[in-house]
Amino acid sequence: MIKKREDIIPIIRPFMPDRDEFMAYADSLWKTRQLSNNGPLVQELQENLKERLQVLNLVVFANGHLALDSAIKALDLRNGEAITTPFTYLSTSHALAMNGLKPVFCDIKESDCTIDEEKIEELITPSTKAIVPVHVYGFPCNYRRIQEIADNHRLKVIYDAAHAFGVSVDGKGIGTLGDASMFSFHATKVYHTTEGGAVTCNTADLVPKLVAAKNFGMISPEEATSISFNAKMTELHAAMGLANLKSLDLQIAQRKVRVEQYLDRISGIKGIRTFSWDNPKIAYNYAYFPALFDESVLGVGRDVIAERLREEYRVLVRKYFYPLVSDLQCYHDSCNIPIARKISSQVLALPLFAELTADQVDYVCDAIQEIVKA
Repeated sequence: MIKKREDIIPIIRPFMPDRDEFMAYADSLWKTRQLSNNGPLVQELQENLKERLQVLNLVVFANGHLALDSAIKALDLRNGEAITTPFTYLSTSHALAMNGLKPVFCDIKESDCTIDEEKIEELITPSTKAIVPVHVYGFPCNYRRIQEIADNHRLKVIYDAAHAFGVSVDGKGIGTLGDASMFSFHATKVYHTTEGGAVTCNTADLVPKLVAAKNFGMISPEEATSISFNAKMTELHAAMGLANLKSLDLQIAQRKVRVEQYLDRISGIKGIRTFSWDNPKIAYNYAYFPALFDESVLGVGRDVIAERLREEYRVLVRKYFYPLVSDLQCYHDSCNIPIARKISSQVLALPLFAELTADQVDYVCDAIQEIVKA
């Protein structure tokens, strides 16, 4: 038996930038006294993010959910249906439903848990207004096929890229895909501003609509053309974002090392399936490390493994994503999604963050091996 730890290994630990670098940005607030309303730090952050994400247009928001909501509003999508995935955080579907769009749940692929593009067309009806795929765990969706379907049926495409900051595919920044993409800058993400989000788009005409959507629908101090909310990012959050950008490449490199260590340690265990990060056309951000635990092979179920890791070994893991959004009481949709149900019943996200040590990963893997071989 391995020696049990007394300290907890968290599933995620928010990255903190160099204190002096953060304070250098934050100190400017005492000079400008502009804390919100598109201050200089927010403007600087938007320009830096555009460069980092290789996008033409970008607007920052108070959080990712309001960013997605604003993208839906800016594209004038309401009163219909939108095809999306049940294998995501509930924010994706909530943003649709709160804009009068019924989420229509499409199954996912076993290979990477993203929406199964070959099952989208059968779900399209005269009421369908958009496709809202999710780059799950930072794995890019099949954007070429999705765009082809959208063009054939004259549908909009909004990507939920909450997990995919810094990812590129075929040499393109992930935020250049579709009509718009939403990024989350929550503290648990690879890149964060404590709380925050952004929408990227290729069409400049969408920018003033996004700006209005995050400011009560106002287009000037005396005119509002739509009904919306307050979703502005503060200068303090922008300061955190500017400081964190400086360490992003190092963070991603550290995450990659730990992902490779996990793969080396557990990918060969019969009954545990891991995913692949070996596509040379994709620059990954190593946002999460999901693994699937097959009870029929292991003799012990995912839920028991999660509980024993937490209670006996003090390792925190997450059933990410379980339950499926479609199974939540507020949706309760009996859709045909066998692959999503299978993966949701088996998946655990293991600890992964920039400062995770090699010894900690070894301990997690040793604990898993001990449990499944007991």
